[in-house]
Formats: sequence, structure tokens, C-alpha cells
Amino acid sequence: MAILRAGAEGNNNMIHPTKLMRGAVSAIAILGAAPMAAGLPVLGVTAAQAQEQLVAAVLFEGNRRFPDSQLLAMVDISTSGIFTQQRLAADIESIRQAYDRDGFMSVSVTARTEQTSDGRVRVIFTVNEGDRAGIAAINFTGNNSIGANNLKGAMLTKETGILSWLVRDDTYDEQKMAVDRERIRLYYANRGYPDAQVNSVAEYDASRNAYFVNVTVNEGQRYNIGNVGIETSINGLNTDVLRGTVRTGQGATYSAADLQRSIEDMAYEATTQGYSFADVRARLDRDVATNTFNVTYLVDEGARVYVERINITGNVKTRDFVIRRELAFAEGDPFNRSMVIRGRTSIEALDFFSRVDISTAPGSSADKIVLNINVTEKSTGEYGATAGYSTQDGILGELSLTERNFLGRGQYLRAAVGASQSGRTFDFSFTEPKFMGLNVSAGIDAYRRIYDETAASFYGSEVTGGQVRFGVPLTSALTASVFGGYEHRVIRDGDATKNPPLPTDSSLVTNGQEFQKAFTGYTMTWNGVDDVRNPTEGLYATFSQQYINLNYSNTTDHLLKTEARARYFVPILQDSGIVGSVRGQAGVINNLGGGGVHVVEAFSPGSQLVRGFQGRGFGPRLGTGEYLGTTMFAGISGEIEFPIPGLPENYGLSGAVFADAAWIGDASDIISSGGLNGTNAVAGSNDEPWRASVGASLIWDSPFGPLRGDFAHVLNKSTDDRTQVFQFTISTLL
Repeated sequence: MAILRAGAEGNNNMIHPTKLMRGAVSAIAILGAAPMAAGLPVLGVTAAQAQEQLVAAVLFEGNRRFPDSQLLAMVDISTSGIFTQQRLAADIESIRQAYDRDGFMSVSVTARTEQTSDGRVRVIFTVNEGDRAGIAAINFTGNNSIGANNLKGAMLTKETGILSWLVRDDTYDEQKMAVDRERIRLYYANRGYPDAQVNSVAEYDASRNAYFVNVTVNEGQRYNIGNVGIETSINGLNTDVLRGTVRTGQGATYSAADLQRSIEDMAYEATTQGYSFADVRARLDRDVATNTFNVTYLVDEGARVYVERINITGNVKTRDFVIRRELAFAEGDPFNRSMVIRGRTSIEALDFFSRVDISTAPGSSADKIVLNINVTEKSTGEYGATAGYSTQDGILGELSLTERNFLGRGQYLRAAVGASQSGRTFDFSFTEPKFMGLNVSAGIDAYRRIYDETAASFYGSEVTGGQVRFGVPLTSALTASVFGGYEHRVIRDGDATKNPPLPTDSSLVTNGQEFQKAFTGYTMTWNGVDDVRNPTEGLYATFSQQYINLNYSNTTDHLLKTEARARYFVPILQDSGIVGSVRGQAGVINNLGGGGVHVVEAFSPGSQLVRGFQGRGFGPRLGTGEYLGTTMFAGISGEIEFPIPGLPENYGLSGAVFADAAWIGDASDIISSGGLNGTNAVAGSNDEPWRASVGASLIWDSPFGPLRGDFAHVLNKSTDDRTQVFQFTISTLL
């Protein structure tokens, strides 16, 4: 026992190898710390400090294209707060690539550092942007059936034009070009060429600082639709109703878009019949001999899968419910792929997002699925100051604030102040697209309009009013809306301060006279055009009726105003860009009490009815020249719009030729406050009730909206009508 204790004590006094190593390391650390405490550098430690320091600030010089805030988000040094040479080099390359993607091929980026008093480092990036590279030309080879201008119109990439400095759509980006190749392929696939192949090569010309993009197309054969059939394994499904959803009729040109729309609409129709799991596929049988596809739509019962959860990401501003309400299903409902596609289309139609991606993932069990919706938001607010010129109103301008996604709730808000040589306007509008969670829109409008007295109008007025409106879609193309409101009008007459002097008194109204107007009505709108902004085929029509209770000078009138307008578009030559249209419009006002219609409520058919006439330039008027208006009119117009040869498509310029004709009723039903009526109209103001003109137009799809200049030659008119050769207006659909 004693020996064992002695042995243990002896072992405690021995030097253990592991302890020896630990002691050596500690000694080296102590020796290294002493010189540092004395302010002497230690090999290796100083190098580490120089390579990795805290960042005091990140600054930028010479940047005009990107603001400091955007560049700051691109650099890792700012995010991490630690400076290293590796991070600096990577950040320089990130900035250069951002400029490169935006078309600045000659950009150079350098950086320097400055030490601060607290031992940190200040990083300054210097950017020499150079000139932005544009696209000199986009050339096509192999496009034997479709013109180059049409293909350019399908692309996101545009040639450098007069507005490229503003819209910046002439930047070459390979990723965007890949999208353009697919867009061109789909353009062909929707016009009978399912086998089209598209390739592109871009060449940079340093001397011009611009790209030349060469696109090669292998069109393949053109196909039409042959026999069309529907087969289903679902008992009780009404296939006769499904046939109404087919867009690929026999003999029609093959279109991948029409095929997909038919599948989606057919699946939706099957769902409305109670078959929520219906799955629709299209079987295509190619007949090479006749260049046709025989199409059979197969409608079968799909897998019984339910939506377990819907995840929405990327919506920083937009509320989740704004996106969810565009889906025709919710969590726990049957999963139908066609309904998902339809929902994505509805979300994209909101125009709140630049990108909408929908993917699926397995749920907690085999019969459940998780839907992931990822969106990329874009700006929905517009703050505008515009100026323009109208041949009727002269110089005009407007300041406006528009928000299409107010507070992220999908609501529309607009406030605007406008002015012209003949008056001022103040407008406010608010719309809730899903009132109380229903598929009903609701909105309010408030306005104040001040119309100055002019030689053409003889008197001015101040109008203050507002209305409440509700709208509901009846079908995919037909919408109904009802409205009701109130308006107060005060007449301003006898302004002798104008230069040149104006008529001091109107024969129709008196200065200070007030009109109280309550109104209610409805409007039916049919939207069957392929593109509201740039229609090429389809019908757009409106029909409205309005009941008016008009109080003035101890008199009450009960009026019914009816108006109908329609325009039908049809392509003249397929894929040529030449589009024909026929427009018709008519209106009538009736006094339900059997009396006349006061002049302030009469129609004033303008130059939009028949071009070539001044505003209020045709129709019944008094011997003094004061305009009366009418209670009935009807007109028809024909127009052919075409691209201008030799001009790049991205200029947004097109030409048109037109012919207008209209019938203007007399003023026998028009009454006035002074006791005058339509019988006082001079004969020469409406001795020819038919007006007609022909002419040509230049149309500009500008960033400020579609504008047009019309040159017209009047063929038929009344003796005292006032004509004009040219007018400049905003282009409208109707």
C-alpha cells in the first residue's frame, strides 16, 4: 500500500507529453502577446488585419443610370460590413455586370479605400458608365410567311428608336433574347406553324456601340384543323355544352393558344357541371398529306387530389387575399390543373406583378397537394404631369395621381387636375373590384368641371357632381353596370372681358341659372376583342340607358337617354398588320312627359362622329350662330389601319384611311330657358341632315397614350356647317 502511494506521488512529479505540448503553445501565445501590447507588429497578424476590416461606409461616384440605393444592394461589402480584397473584386464585377445587362458595354468600375480615424475603412466605387449600347437592327431570315414587322412586334427586344432613351427597350440581353425566341416560336405556333424553329445571333459593333441581331427562322409546314371530336368516360357529362367551348373549328388555322384555351374552358365547363376532377387533354393526329391536325378532346376523370395548402410568396405590398380571390378554388377544394392555369391568368390580368409562377409540391398524404404561388411585384403607382394639344380645346395639361393597387388591397384610386384654354377639371375616382368579397365591383366618382364662355359655346358653366356605380360580369365577355348620381350646374354668361370680345348674352340660358340633375341608369358592355389596347379582331360594344330628373326654373323634366356604340375588327390580310373595322353609333333622348328636351341635355355630336368638322361644327343652330344640338343621331364609319412601310415597329406609328357618314336629327324637340325652341334654328344649319367625309390618319401609340391626327375631306354637309381639314385627338376604341 505504501509503495503504491509512493509510486502515485512519483508519477505526479513527472512531465506528461500532452501537458508539455499545451504548455509550449501557451508560451508562444504569451510571447506573441507581449510585443503586441508594446505596439510592435507580429508576422501574420498584421496581414490578417489588413485583409479583413470593418467597413465604415460605402460610397459611389459617377453613377447616373443606377442610384446609390440600387448599387448598394448589389455589393456584398455593404451587406456583410467586412472588407476583404476578394469581396471588393466580386462587388466590382457585380456592378459591371448590372451595367452590362442594361446595355453599357464600355462601362468601367474601379474602387479605392480610405482609412477612418477609428481604424475602419471607407470604400468608394467609381463608375465610368460610357454610352449605352443600343440595337442598330433586328434582321430576319427564313420568314417567308410572316413579315418582319409582325415578328418584331412579338419581341420584347426592340430596335433603337426616337423614344428609346425613355422606354429603354433597345438593350440587348441574352436572357431576354431567349424569351424572344420563344415568343416568336409561339407567334408561329398560333398561326398554323407548329414546327417552327427559331435561332438568333447577336454581333456587337464597337464603332457604332450597337448590336446587330440576326434571327433565323425555319417555318416548317402550315397546318389547319381537320376533324374535331370530343370523347369522355364520365357518365352524365353533357358534351353538347362542352362543344361551345371549342375554339379550334374545322378548317381553322392551327393555333396552340386556341388549343390551350379550349382545354381550359372545357375543363372549367365540366367543373361547373359538377365534375371537379375532370381532366381534359387534346389528342392530335397529324395528316401530312393534307397538312391538317385532327383534334380529339379527351375528357376523363382525373386523380382525386385535394388542395391542402396554398402558399403565397413575393408579395411585399399586395395582401394575400387579393391573390387568393382570383382563384376559383380554396384550400380543401378539389385540385384541377386547368383551374390553376385559369387562376394564374386571372392573377396576371391584375397587372400588379411582372411575374407569376405557380408550382406544386406533395402534401401530407397521397391525395393532397400543396400549391406554391410566387409573384414578383411591379410598380402600380403613377404620378403624371402631361401636356398636349387638341384642335378643339387648344393647349391642355393634367396633373394626376393614380394607384392601381391602393394599400395593397387591389383597389383603384385616381385624382387629377386638368386645365385647357376653355376650362378646368377636377376629378376623383375610387373602385373596389371585389365589393364585400363578391365578384362585384363598386366605385365612386366625384368631379368639378369649369367650362369657360367661348365664341363656339356662347356661355360657360360650373358643374359639380358625383356618382356611385356597381358592375358585375355576366359572362366572360359581357359585363353589366348600374349607376346613380347627382349633378349641379350653374350657368356663367355675359363675359365681356374676353379678347376678342365674346357675345354678351346667350339666347338659350341666363347667367346664374341653376340646373339640378339626378340620374340613374345601366350600361351593358360586350368585350370580344383579342386585345383592348391594340385590337385586331372581335366585337366591342356598349349599350346604355339613363333616366334623368332635371329641375330648373320651377320646371321638372323626366328624360330617358339611350346610346349604343359598337365596333367590329377583322384582319384584312393574315399577319400583315392590316386591320379593318366598322363602327356604328346612335343616340336618342325622349321626354317621358311628352315635352321637349332642354338644350343643356341635348346631344352635341362632335368630330368623333364625322371627322372633318369642327367641335360643335355641324347640327342645328340659331341665326346668331349659337349651337342647339339634337335629340337624335346615328352614324357609321369604316377604317383600315396599316403599318407604315419602312418605319420600325417600335416607333409605334401606323396609318389609316377612313370614311364617315352620319345622320343628324333636327332641333324640333330642343327647348331653352328663354322660350326659344328648335323652330328658331336657321334652315342652313341642318338643310342636309346627312354628313359624310373621307380621309387619312397618322396614329401614334405613344407612352402617354394612343394619339392620332386626322386629315379629312368633307363630301356632304349643310350650308352653315363649319369644317376643318386636320384634327388632333386621343384615339379611342369606340
